[in-house]
Amino acid sequence: MGFELIILIFKRVPVVALICCFGFKAIALDTATLTAPGAPKNLLEALRASSLSIAAKRDGVNSAQDILAAARADYTRLVGVLYANARYGGVVHIYVDGREAASIAPLAAPRQIRDIRISVDPGPVFRFGTALIAPMAPQVILPDGFATGQPANSGVIGDAVSAAITGWRDAGFAKAQVAAQDLRADHRTQRLDTSVRLSPGTQLRFGQLILEGESAVHVRRIQQIADLRQGGVFSPADVDAVATRLRRTGAFRSVAISEAEKQNADGTLDITAQLVDEKPNRFGFGAEISTGKGATLSGFWLHRNLFGGAERLRVDGEVSGIGGISGGADLKFGARYERPATFGPDTSLFVVAKAEQLDELDFLSTHFGLGGGVTRIFSKELSGELALEWRQARVEDKFGVQKYDLVSLPLSLTWDQRDKALNASSGHYLQTEFRPFLGFGNMSSGARFYADGRIYRSMSDRLVLAGRLQMGSVYGPGVAVAPPDYLFYSGGGGSVRGQGYQSLGIDLASGQRRGGRSFLGVSAEARFEVTDTIGIVGFADTGYIGSGSIFDNSGNWHSGVGLGLRYNTGIGPIRLDVAVPVGGTGIGAQIYIGIGQSF
Repeated sequence: MGFELIILIFKRVPVVALICCFGFKAIALDTATLTAPGAPKNLLEALRASSLSIAAKRDGVNSAQDILAAARADYTRLVGVLYANARYGGVVHIYVDGREAASIAPLAAPRQIRDIRISVDPGPVFRFGTALIAPMAPQVILPDGFATGQPANSGVIGDAVSAAITGWRDAGFAKAQVAAQDLRADHRTQRLDTSVRLSPGTQLRFGQLILEGESAVHVRRIQQIADLRQGGVFSPADVDAVATRLRRTGAFRSVAISEAEKQNADGTLDITAQLVDEKPNRFGFGAEISTGKGATLSGFWLHRNLFGGAERLRVDGEVSGIGGISGGADLKFGARYERPATFGPDTSLFVVAKAEQLDELDFLSTHFGLGGGVTRIFSKELSGELALEWRQARVEDKFGVQKYDLVSLPLSLTWDQRDKALNASSGHYLQTEFRPFLGFGNMSSGARFYADGRIYRSMSDRLVLAGRLQMGSVYGPGVAVAPPDYLFYSGGGGSVRGQGYQSLGIDLASGQRRGGRSFLGVSAEARFEVTDTIGIVGFADTGYIGSGSIFDNSGNWHSGVGLGLRYNTGIGPIRLDVAVPVGGTGIGAQIYIGIGQSF
């Protein structure tokens, strides 16, 4: 016995000395288990997901002090999960190398911990006996689960109290709060009696908008944009609207809105806006390339808060068709000035100037235009724009040279419920434009309509299905005399991949070719994320062009199918698509490279 003890000490002392001298890391957990006999699968999964001890084993934590802290914290976390599942009689034991974790002082952790075993007796499900919150604001509906006989989940109680307080705040009682609460669990009958008394306070009105932080935007303009209804009844929705209006100007990097802790003596409540200005200037660049159209280079310069009223001036330039077989290079230049909250807090004024030269296979056009109008924000998802534009154009094609002036009244609506603009996985998007125009010189009058609808559905964590429908129509002038850039073509990255850029148009009796007066495009994609950064896409596109202003299926169709690769940058994916034609006049594969999903 004594000899064996000497050998044991001899074996252990050098190891301890080495650990002390050279700082070897402590040994990580061998095992961390959680059992809950009788617990349903969803409860067992919730318990394991909330356990810091289980997470410590998974993450390879090797500090005994950290492991013990995780074990001691698990008592509260696991009991919270039981309460959330209406189990108020549960018992939790956590054994650290055979000792109850609660019996080990936090600063007396052993040198190493090898085994943690968690045993949970979930206990019975408790149901609500009394379920009362009072007083209640008019027309407030509490969660269905907060009722006598229903499982007494602690989360339901919190949701019910939150709904009751929200009801009072929506009615103008900004300082509504819980005055008292009484929760009693009867373990004999497995019932939970819940009684919560609220203190609504008094109905308040909006006071002043107090600005904090130095901003280059004039105070008067901030107040106009925010549009806090001073003297109006307090409303949380109005407070949120103030923050939204300030943020969407783009003039501020940070907008934080808060309510005063105490009401004023006159029954008003001040609102504080903490603002941090965004940098005044911003530059951006973009590039795309496709087999038929060639390369497209674009850039913009943006100046924020141009005159101290949160105005925006954006200048855009684009060169496309570089190295392509779709004609020559197309040049576009534009400038847009916007002034927010010009005709009310949600209606902005804008002025635009555009100059373009389009060197296409069928025509060469040069035009210059000026316009102005208003943008109206109806809701978070819906916006509209109405403008008056004048354009002077010169078109040269095989029919000769045509010069004309156009005055148009474009009206557009955008309904955007996508979760992300550049890489949507759910929601839908619809943009429509109706543009009546009055022609002067050699141009007839008419109207142009275009709609672009998209829908996205997540089928799993990795798979998204996306669909797109495009429709267009030109009323009035015929194909041979209509503004060439108002007509529709199909083929290329914006419509049918796999077909040549603008390869589908209208062949006239004279042997000449123009765009069509009616257009229909349908696209479908299946987007699968292989990893968090790599994705693959299968897609199919089809397009129709007709000479009539209304789709009657008398025109021509063409289609394309292909595969794509996506690399997610966090902002938006880098896109590589390879497509082949199906029908039509396309020959061989087409390649498309760009930023963001194809739609």
